[in-house]
Amino acid sequence: MRHILPPLFATCCAIPAAAQEAPSAGGLHGQVAVGAGVAPEYDGSDDMRVIPLLFGDLQLGDVTLELRGLRARADLIADPRLSLGPVIAPRLERNDVDGPVGLLPEIDTAVEAGAFVGYRLGGDARGQGAVQVELTALHDVSDVHNGSLVTGSASYAAIRRLDLFVSLDAQATWADADYTRIYFGIAPAAAMASNLAPYDPGAGFRDVGAGITVGYYFSRRWGVIGRAGANYLIGDPADSPVTDEGRRWQPLAGVALSYRF
Repeated sequence: MRHILPPLFATCCAIPAAAQEAPSAGGLHGQVAVGAGVAPEYDGSDDMRVIPLLFGDLQLGDVTLELRGLRARADLIADPRLSLGPVIAPRLERNDVDGPVGLLPEIDTAVEAGAFVGYRLGGDARGQGAVQVELTALHDVSDVHNGSLVTGSASYAAIRRLDLFVSLDAQATWADADYTRIYFGIAPAAAMASNLAPYDPGAGFRDVGAGITVGYYFSRRWGVIGRAGANYLIGDPADSPVTDEGRRWQPLAGVALSYRF
């Protein structure tokens, strides 16, 4: 079974700038973290599965490449507070699902592309006490759902030290009708095949979520990053028979080994 990467893994697992201080004399520097996590098998599912996780911030000159789960984006602005750039991410297919949802049409892997803008408010030299607000807009460029999603998020840098960081965050995602009809809708023919009620959702907010990210570095280069959070489906997605077969709460957690250079 494949799953759709949850927004909290995709957008809110920021690696704090203070934690990136590495023994680098110049050129490419930053950090990468590789590990595993657990997340719902698909949006609205109550079954969990293990997924690979990849996080990173790789800086070369004024450009920073940021990896969040399966999502990649580039910050093109050389500004300590403003960030702006392109985003690209796959949304994995829904297939081989158990129960009535498995009798619905399968959904292929989608590729979504767009842009993000963010701004940091407050904080000391290491970023402690800062609030980061971001807005990300994505559109399907692979003709799978042909929809658009807009996510607003905010994070708070509670602790920033060279050996320890703690971040709290919250986010909400709006989705258009093209997206919700593919992932939460049920056409009449699919309703007959699955014995689920027909459902035609519209545009609106898809979910809200919150989480915490903690990182500890036991040496100058090596550390561990942990993440826990949950999304809660709202609006038409929450009322879908797809969600009724699962649950509105979408918990997620993960841990990764980090290396900075």
